[in-house]
Amino acid sequence: MRVEPYLAFDGTCAEAFRMYAKILGGKLDLMTHGNSPMAEQTPADQRERIMHAHLEIGGGAVVMGSDAPPQYFTKPQGFSVSIGVTQTSEGERIFQALSEGGEIKMPFAKTFWAAGFGMCIDRFGIPWMVSSEKEG
Repeated sequence: MRVEPYLAFDGTCAEAFRMYAKILGGKLDLMTHGNSPMAEQTPADQRERIMHAHLEIGGGAVVMGSDAPPQYFTKPQGFSVSIGVTQTSEGERIFQALSEGGEIKMPFAKTFWAAGFGMCIDRFGIPWMVSSEKEG
């Protein structure tokens, strides 16, 4: 069994996933509605929206998403995408990059449960938690 986050966007999926790929690394695949088998059934103004994004990160981790049809999009709430790394410096780098242009909810710092932990909402409205296990 796998549990993989599937993130919904309102027209910014490609930009968000390109940023995530830059920050997290991995292999990114994007499919627009216009280059899908459903292209002819898609209104012209919706064809550049992302039908499916797939980012495969190291260790088999996957994050997926799409641009939700406008009538179905709701602002993300009630969850966070959690990233765990070994090194605190890597956690801090990821946290700073994800929070740039967004909102820091809890600054990245040492806690009683982690060498580094922080919570933010990125500039696309996606909530993240970043945690590291070790100093350095």
